[in-house]
Amino acid sequence: MTNKMLTGLGIYSVMTLALILAGPADANAAQRGNAGPPPPCGPKADLSAELGANVAPDSRCFELRMYTVDPSRDGVGNFRGGINELHQRFREKETALFEKHGAEILAVWQDLQDPNRLIWMLAYRDREHREQVWEAFGADPEWEELRLKYFVPLSAETTTMSAADYSPLK
Repeated sequence: MTNKMLTGLGIYSVMTLALILAGPADANAAQRGNAGPPPPCGPKADLSAELGANVAPDSRCFELRMYTVDPSRDGVGNFRGGINELHQRFREKETALFEKHGAEILAVWQDLQDPNRLIWMLAYRDREHREQVWEAFGADPEWEELRLKYFVPLSAETTTMSAADYSPLK
């Protein structure tokens, strides 16, 4: 999917989707042991009849991530620059590292309602591919170097999705 095609969907539509899907659920809770296994997504997903009836069988696995920087910590310890520091980390190398490990970055946005929030969307072949990407990313020495260079305390909200059978973005 090209950026031109995503732009054709309209940024407003994508942002509306982001706000609708951005519930309190944190997909990282499963990694912390606070929830069950992560939900299936992508073409290999074995979804319930209720969800599967509306999902495109050829959909990739999509992940919407919202990172909110705590402005009260700006200037404390190693943290400098607030949301601008986070954007610089993404600009400099973070998105490139995800692409290096196989994720597709569909878009990165600055939230206009919350100036301390960065929203981004990634795509993977399926859930297994997502897990492989995150494992490789986390083990990459370039990530550790970047993380230490741009230390940004933040909270994360994530949601995973499979495209509806009528969605133009699959």
